[in-house]
Amino acid sequence: MDVVRCPWGADPAMQEYHDTEWGHELRGDVALFERLSLEAFQSGLSWAVILRKREGFRAAFDGFDPTAVAEYGDADVDRLLADAGIVRNRLKIEATINNARAILAMDESFSDLLWSFAPPARPAPVTFADVPAQTVESAAMAKELKRRGFRFVGPTTAYALMQATGMVDDHLAGCAFRPTR
Repeated sequence: MDVVRCPWGADPAMQEYHDTEWGHELRGDVALFERLSLEAFQSGLSWAVILRKREGFRAAFDGFDPTAVAEYGDADVDRLLADAGIVRNRLKIEATINNARAILAMDESFSDLLWSFAPPARPAPVTFADVPAQTVESAAMAKELKRRGFRFVGPTTAYALMQATGMVDDHLAGCAFRPTR
């Protein structure tokens, strides 16, 4: 029996991610720092590239522990630029370090802040044409993060984060992996 899922192609890693992670609720400062960072690294690239390198990113960025990453200096940037296990983009690497520092400067939970922008549930999209690239909520999230000093967090990246972490559910209607609410 064929399983109905969103048409993400036949890549087994992408299907596994779709089936078990994408659109499912994720909370916690470390987990959301990782996802924000990966979404920023994905900008201009395919998510499949980032997914294939995710374990490399985790190793290179100390499991995305903001406290550890915030301590990175020039030698760490050089180390990361030489690491073929990640996307070697200086601006994105420096933004990740900067964003860790911005998280530590907050006087509230990073997770709670991000989730405060989650919109009310809406009807399931029927086709990917029904899925926006950004929303009023993702624009507001990006604006607030930028106000707090975050980088590489535009409205489209913020919306991708919202999709990936279950703040919005863009699994198509009829997808067997649409989380129940």
